[in-house]
Amino acid sequence: MKCEHCTRKECSKKTKTDDQENVSADAPSPAQENGEKGEFHKLADARIFLSDCLACDSCVTAEEGVQLSQQNAKDFFRVLNLNKKCDTSKHKVLVVSVCPQSLPYFAAKFNLSVTDASRRLSGFLKSLGVHYVFDTRIAADFSILESQKEFVRRYRQHSEEERTLPMLTSACPGWVRYAERVLGRPITAHLCTAKSPQQVMGSLVKDYFARQQVREEMGSAFLVLPRGSTDWGALQMVWEYHTQSRGRQQTRMGCWCSNLSPEKIFHVIVAPCYDKKLEALQEGFPPALHGSRGADCVLTSGEIAQIMDQGDLSVKDAAVDTLFGDLKEDKVTRHDGASSDGHLAHIFRHAAKELFNEDVEEVTYRALRNKDFQEVTLEKNGEVVLRFAAAYGFRNIQNMILKLKKGKFPYHFVEVLACAGGCLNGRGQAQTPDGHADKALLRQMEGIYADIPVRRPESSAHMQELYQEWLEGINSPKAREVLHTTYQSQERGAHSLDIKW
Repeated sequence: MKCEHCTRKECSKKTKTDDQENVSADAPSPAQENGEKGEFHKLADARIFLSDCLACDSCVTAEEGVQLSQQNAKDFFRVLNLNKKCDTSKHKVLVVSVCPQSLPYFAAKFNLSVTDASRRLSGFLKSLGVHYVFDTRIAADFSILESQKEFVRRYRQHSEEERTLPMLTSACPGWVRYAERVLGRPITAHLCTAKSPQQVMGSLVKDYFARQQVREEMGSAFLVLPRGSTDWGALQMVWEYHTQSRGRQQTRMGCWCSNLSPEKIFHVIVAPCYDKKLEALQEGFPPALHGSRGADCVLTSGEIAQIMDQGDLSVKDAAVDTLFGDLKEDKVTRHDGASSDGHLAHIFRHAAKELFNEDVEEVTYRALRNKDFQEVTLEKNGEVVLRFAAAYGFRNIQNMILKLKKGKFPYHFVEVLACAGGCLNGRGQAQTPDGHADKALLRQMEGIYADIPVRRPESSAHMQELYQEWLEGINSPKAREVLHTTYQSQERGAHSLDIKW
C-alpha cells in the first residue's frame, strides 16, 4: 500500500485496522484485576494510519513496524501488572512524562483549567500504579538554551565559504526524519544539533533522576562514586548516619546499596503526535544509559484519554512531580510559542541581545503566504539584521526547501514543524472519529494554551544547578554528549522534491 505522499513505488507502513482488540490476557488492566466495570475493552494495538505518518518517505522498515506495534497501552499495562507480582526482581519504577502541548487537550476534554487538568491526569496515572509524573518543560528548557547558543555561533561563523545558515530546528521528529531520509545533505547540515525535548527528557529521567533516587533512598549517606561515573551495576556505598523514623533513633553502618539502574525505570512519554513513537525507536543509546533507551514507550494524548474514558477508576487529583526531591509543580507554565515549545521566540530574543544588544520584549509575527508560514524580523539603523520564520506543515516545508536549494531563501532561522497548525494539531489528539482534525476542539485548545503563563528558560531556578551537578558545566564534554546529536548524511536525488502536496 502506498501513502498519498510517498515518492517510492511501495510503502511498508501498516494501516490502522478497525479491529478493536482486547488487552491481552497476559497483561490485564488494573480495572480488570479489580473487577471494576471499566475493562479497557476497546484498546487496540498502536498502529499508524498512513495519513498519520508525517514523515511520508516510505521509511518505516518491517522491524520498526514491529517495534511501533509495541508502543501501546498493552505494553504500559504489562509493566503495571508486573509491578503487582511477587517477583520483585521484575519490578520497575514507572515514570510518565507529559508534553505541554498535550495538556490543553485534557483541559478541554475535562472542562477544567489547564492546571487542574494536569492534576487530574497525574492523579489518574498514579491511581493506575505510576510512581512519578513529570512535565517535559524542563527538557525543552535545555533544548532551547542549547539552540540559542548554537544559533549565535552559526551566525558569527556564517560566510560565503562556510554557509552555516539558515539554522533549522530539530525538535519535531517528523521533520527531522524527513530531512534525514528524504532530503539528505546538504539540508541536514542546517539542522540544529540540539536534541529534542523528548530525547533530553529521556536522559534526565534515566540518568539524573536515577542518581537522585539513590540519594533519596539512602538519606545523607556517603557515596563512594568516581566523578562522572555511571557504572550503576557496581555502585558501592559506605555509610554511617542517623535518621529519625517514627520517633526511634536508627543507625546503619557499612551497608551495600542496590542502585536504581536505567533498566529498572520504565519511562512513558505522553505526546500529541505519532511521530514521537518513531523518535523513541530512532534514538540511539547514550553511553551514560548503558544500552537503555531514554523513552521506553510513547502514548498519544488520545490513547491516554481512551484509557481514562474506559477506566472507571476512582481518581484523586495529584500534583505533578519534579526532578528535585519532594518539590511539586504548583502551576502549569509554558514557553513563548503559539502552539509549540517556542524555539523561535526565545532564540530571536537571545540573538537580538547577544548579537545586536537589542532588548525585544514582544515578538511580532507577520503571516505571509498562509497562517502557517510567518516571519519575525529585527531592524537596526533601517536594515533588517535578523529574519526568522516559522514553517508548519509539509506544503510550507517543501516551498522552504525548494527556495533554500535555489539560494533564494532569505532567513537566518526557521522553526520547522511537520504538523500544519503546530504541535497542538498533532494527529494523536483533537481528531474526529473519522480521522480528521476537530477544528472546534483545536480552537478551544489554542485559547487554553494561549492563556497559560509564559516562563522563559533562563528564569528556571534549577537550570544552572543541573548544568553544574549533572552535566559538569555548561560547555563540558558531557553536556555536548547528552544534549547534542548528529544526523544521517545520505545524498538524495532531486526527485525527493518532486512531491505533489
